[in-house]
Amino acid sequence: MVYTGAITVAAAALLAALPVSASLYSKSSPVIQIDAKNYDRLIAQSNYTSIVEFYAPWCGHCKNLQPAYEKAAKNLAGLAKVAAVDCDEDSNKPLCGQFGVQGFPTLKIIKPGSKPGKPIVEDYQGPRTAKGIVDAVVDKIPNHVKRVDDKTLEGWLAESNETAKAILFTDKGKTSALLKSIAIDFKGSIYVAQIRNTDKEKASLELFGITKFPTLILLPGGKEAEGIVYDGEMKKEAMVAFLSQAAAPNPDPAPAKVKLQKSKDAKKPKPKDSTKSADPASATEEVLEEEATESPSPEVDTEKPVVLPEPAPPIDILDSEKELHIVCLGAKTGTCILVLLPNSPDEVGAAAVGSFSEVAHRHRLHNRKLFPFYVLPEKNGGFTQLKGALSLGDGLQIIAVNGRRGWWKKLPTDGTISAKDVTEEAIENWVDAIRLGEGTKEKMPEGLIPEEVEEPVVEDQIPVEEPIVVEEVKVEETKAEEPTASPEPHDEL
Repeated sequence: MVYTGAITVAAAALLAALPVSASLYSKSSPVIQIDAKNYDRLIAQSNYTSIVEFYAPWCGHCKNLQPAYEKAAKNLAGLAKVAAVDCDEDSNKPLCGQFGVQGFPTLKIIKPGSKPGKPIVEDYQGPRTAKGIVDAVVDKIPNHVKRVDDKTLEGWLAESNETAKAILFTDKGKTSALLKSIAIDFKGSIYVAQIRNTDKEKASLELFGITKFPTLILLPGGKEAEGIVYDGEMKKEAMVAFLSQAAAPNPDPAPAKVKLQKSKDAKKPKPKDSTKSADPASATEEVLEEEATESPSPEVDTEKPVVLPEPAPPIDILDSEKELHIVCLGAKTGTCILVLLPNSPDEVGAAAVGSFSEVAHRHRLHNRKLFPFYVLPEKNGGFTQLKGALSLGDGLQIIAVNGRRGWWKKLPTDGTISAKDVTEEAIENWVDAIRLGEGTKEKMPEGLIPEEVEEPVVEDQIPVEEPIVVEEVKVEETKAEEPTASPEPHDEL
């Protein structure tokens, strides 16, 4: 008999022991890895808009999103931040809960608010494509660029006259994400404006001698007479370097906290603004330290404490050959799927078990009837027998079998099962194909399914009214045989 509780625990232990990557994103990835400790410094305190993915390494949909998300990160480099949080890490679960994460992946757009460190958080509900993500994030980039014309130029130049200013003369009517990001870099130190090339701005163009577009001019002292024309490419790094001669760009991420440590030999406290000392041994030392405390609660529109959902319960494990014949290889058993897992499963095996677990769990939540999935470990006596009878190769194997109909079929692959073959989407599509009767089926070899043994009836003996129950195991599909004319695709529904 299959004991679901014990099997679930065993499956969880099996998955925990598999060598699954701790993170979807490598250190060289353009996606920024953040956690509960550095969220505040890297995201909440930033002047930039960010998009943050809350994910779990075992999540099939997260793995499917990974390529598009990294592509979006490359396209948004220098314009906005693309970050990710591993919600499977215990230390990050409070942060994920504060953001109301209830499923994976969850994407949140975080843009600076009116108060520093208090950003505005919005759900991203757009398409899970690189273009969709980029378009949505670009639309949320703060615009600190002033649109001026002949009528307003003089007044704008007069504002904080000693503050450096930069003007972009362009044919475009819309402010680009590039110019917005430059204004963010120099927020508070250089005022940035845009003047469009139209008949209404002829006086402005003549004032600065503009003959080609786009042209960027820097006014280091805030006065037009001191203008410096930029002659480089319209690329951010070069433009920032050009403007840096008037002011340094804002540091981002925000500097880590500075802790002042005094030398043991110092006898008297030094003033806070003291930077030099006659005795080098007693000089005050500045030590940069990473913030060790968790980030404060993020400002979420409808912030409510939410308990993170647990991962889908692992599918059942068949520990004995008897269990295998009872649930899958019996004369009257319906369709079931078996994940033949070797003693030393790899990452693909873990992903397969995780995907089947997620699909099964999703169908249970929606009360949809579905044939069962099982893990058949190598220690099960039926593992070797089944592989030999069906001429299956080494390593991970995934098959569907139907004892009553006497057929079986393999998971379609290009050869050896790979990660792309066991994503949730791939598994869901294969399961749907089986339910609809699509694809070819192989005939089960003789002897693999034991013939049903009927009890002999002695002549003139009154037959027993109640059926004999074999080993007190109730098989679900022991009702009256379906008519042979019934279409096969519906035998398991």
